[in-house]
Amino acid sequence: MDHLAPKEAHAFLEQNPDAVFIDCRSEMEFMFVGHPVGAMMVPWYDGPEWEQNPHFVGQVKKLAGANFRNRPIVLICRSGNRSVEAGQALEQAGFQRVTNVLHGFEGDLDDNHHRNAKNGWRVEGLPWQQY
Repeated sequence: MDHLAPKEAHAFLEQNPDAVFIDCRSEMEFMFVGHPVGAMMVPWYDGPEWEQNPHFVGQVKKLAGANFRNRPIVLICRSGNRSVEAGQALEQAGFQRVTNVLHGFEGDLDDNHHRNAKNGWRVEGLPWQQY
């Protein structure tokens, strides 16, 4: 698995229009916190019980299509941890071009235990939207 800082990941996505950009946060995070423009939501953990999505790999395969093994997959979550777990599952399933976005969408905690201040997709000023 490759790891790219948010700006590097954004540049990678622009240079690789065939890449599949997956936001693997929960549906609530995706909708209410916001998400990168162009990212598709496929939660790694979701629901009120915070359960792992047993269909995650199959859902990403469907989005990636028949050439899923060689198609670039870029994963983002809140801080870059869940996306590593999700990426490992994809690699175990045969995906060969998996990239994790370091620091995720909201970034690492600052000294006051808040996100969206140190790093991450939003802090870097990259395109995002909120429903």
